Amino acid sequence: MAAIVHAQESSPQWASVSPEQMAAAGLRAFERIAQAWGLSIDEQLALLGQPSRSTFFAWRRAPESARLPRDTLERLSYLLGIYKSLQILLPEPAAADAWVRRPNDAPPFGGGSALQRMLAGNVADLHLVRSYLDGVRGGGWA
Repeated sequence: MAAIVHAQESSPQWASVSPEQMAAAGLRAFERIAQAWGLSIDEQLALLGQPSRSTFFAWRRAPESARLPRDTLERLSYLLGIYKSLQILLPEPAAADAWVRRPNDAPPFGGGSALQRMLAGNVADLHLVRSYLDGVRGGGWA
């Protein structure tokens, strides 16, 4: 019994966060990221996995009521990680925000921008950008 109580006491604080709370926080953060990156509505829709426009605007209007599909939650997670990595790698906010639109000769981008890669529509494209930035942060892939 003591082991069970101890396990409950040491569980991470985020373990008590509901999927709805995570969705709302992710959507609010995404709205700020979209503004910082200068994303159009169409670009935002593509990054979120092409929800209908009415669904997208309902999410924006009431993020706390949003019921996001698992795919969208995964996309939000990658986008938040990409944003955070850029803020760490490029501490000047304007440079970090502009990086996503700059042409990039690194292998994953082939001269295109990270945003072009992310807009290809697959979760794997978001994962690739996130992995690239994680590698750069760790001294790898540059």
